[in-house]
Amino acid sequence: MEATFNDLASHCIELLESAPADQRVLIAVSGIPGSGKTTLGNAVYQRVNNLWNDRSGTRIAAFVPMDGFHLTRETLASMPNAEEAIARRGAPFTFDPNGLLLLVEGLRRPLDSESKSLFAPSFDHAVKDPVEDDIEILPTDRIVIIEGNYLHLQDEPWHQIAGLMDELWFVRVEREIARQRIIHRHIEAGIAKDEGEAAKRADENDLVNGDYIIQHSLTPHRIIISIQDKLLI
Repeated sequence: MEATFNDLASHCIELLESAPADQRVLIAVSGIPGSGKTTLGNAVYQRVNNLWNDRSGTRIAAFVPMDGFHLTRETLASMPNAEEAIARRGAPFTFDPNGLLLLVEGLRRPLDSESKSLFAPSFDHAVKDPVEDDIEILPTDRIVIIEGNYLHLQDEPWHQIAGLMDELWFVRVEREIARQRIIHRHIEAGIAKDEGEAAKRADENDLVNGDYIIQHSLTPHRIIISIQDKLLI
């Protein structure tokens, strides 16, 4: 697993070295729920910075989880299909892809001496809602790794987001491994009170979303295989 993370981090730096000096390298890490994409994206981001620190002592990369673009619980409750929206939170229609698209368009603008920091929302799992402008992306962050379920979708406007990326990485996992991870996560996060409730949510929401991702995603540049608790190229 460490070798995989290090190889991908080195690849990111190679992409940066061949990119125009005024452009960022944007990587979209996607996969079904429970695939390990957050683990991978965060690990690669940290290793990119570690490698770059060895050269210059500065940070070069930022990491943006897509969770911050969840619609708020208040917004879901005000929708005409509020009951379904709340039950299906995590499905594509319960996110704000246009907000994410605006951020990615900003990240794509050429960098110069006047460039300012950009800000992305994070997600507070305690209150189960986004926190606006909580992740700062510095003008000196030349590599940005964005992680999320729907970053490779063929649907609009997700397709536009994917089209602005330098590379699309997909974390592939066996369905049952993902299911067990999701069940454990729901119990740990307090989303479900026991294994039965967690399994019901996994089967009726998370894995339904996963099937949609598999059926409607663009072809990635790179596939990373997730086996049990390991990630392999």
